[in-house]
Amino acid sequence: MSNVFKIEIVNPEKSFLTKEDVTEVVVPAFEGNMGILKDHISIISFLKPGLVKVIDMSSAEETYYVEDGIIEFKNNCLSILTSNIFDIKKIDKNRVRDILAKAEKDVKNKDISDQEKYLVDHKIEVLKSLTLN
Repeated sequence: MSNVFKIEIVNPEKSFLTKEDVTEVVVPAFEGNMGILKDHISIISFLKPGLVKVIDMSSAEETYYVEDGIIEFKNNCLSILTSNIFDIKKIDKNRVRDILAKAEKDVKNKDISDQEKYLVDHKIEVLKSLTLN
């Protein structure tokens, strides 16, 4: 019996990734990091800034940075819709530094809501971990 399911990651520019042989995906949901396996209950959730890890049948792991988005898992198909995503293996350190600088500026805004501050603080933490690697 196969333990694989399908993943589709879409951003505004294009279909970013489609794979049919995924065994596990870990997403940075608002509830915390969420592991998705075949036959997971149907779910819709919001993403917070963080890393999406995709593991396929050969145990190869791909890791992507996302800023926000929505996930839906239904009928053994995981759909991730996000406004900004990039492969951390192909990371442009200058781009990460630019996003980090903007986030650090945004967090100092006195008019920022608690929820926005939480998300920006989390984004800063994840981006700093990427620039240190």
